[in-house]
Amino acid sequence: MSQNQQQKQPVKYGDVFSVSGELADKPVAPQDAAMMQAAETTVFGRTKKGGAAAALQAAATVNERSGLVKREDLNVDDDQGVSVTATELPGVCVVTQTIAGQVVGRYEEATPILQQGGGVGELHQQGAITIGEALEATARTAGNKTVEQSDAAAIQAAEVRATGSNVQIPGGLAAQAQSAATLNASTCEEDKVKLSEILTDATVKLPADKVATREDADGVMSAEMRNTPDMTAHPVGVSASIAAAANLNEKEHVIVG
Repeated sequence: MSQNQQQKQPVKYGDVFSVSGELADKPVAPQDAAMMQAAETTVFGRTKKGGAAAALQAAATVNERSGLVKREDLNVDDDQGVSVTATELPGVCVVTQTIAGQVVGRYEEATPILQQGGGVGELHQQGAITIGEALEATARTAGNKTVEQSDAAAIQAAEVRATGSNVQIPGGLAAQAQSAATLNASTCEEDKVKLSEILTDATVKLPADKVATREDADGVMSAEMRNTPDMTAHPVGVSASIAAAANLNEKEHVIVG
């Protein structure tokens, strides 16, 4: 009996990192790993081998396969959040990763960590997350969700803010999302289009992009909520991802004008 009980114990943050307090006793959840992956990818341009995101993903996978957490679970909320910051020193860039304010990783890079611009001005100030990158994060956090009218409305609002144009792009993200929502309303469950099919590689599909701001997050959230019966947004959907990106950008003071 004690063996079964021991097997059912989830992998907690205290088992993975040298952390203390409430965080140490929290089980690692899939959406926690996704948040760190998105933040890590923004700074490094990839998920760092042996980094915090990889450790979280491994722990979350164990917990999910054991039935101790669900794919949509999030145990680190927006107020606590995850953070990846890069501090440039002569000849080296020190990257620090935190969860709920506690350091879980620190790395040194021989060259400054800078994102490559997309030809639309200062899109990628160091550490800043763009609308396109937030949409790609949605493909990871809520990729299995079928596309509904509320998702299509949120994606359209995100596209407008990313590109600065109110004209819907033929074959663009908004157009694809609207077609998917219309199709899903009249088709069987197994044939419905999922968010991952629309939002994977969103940064490539957008002709222009910009850093996500609080104003962008509020606009997308409003569009999503207006198109749901209960006026609520999906907890890990399109507007939630853009809100999380805006929060990270504000916390790290990486918003550009």
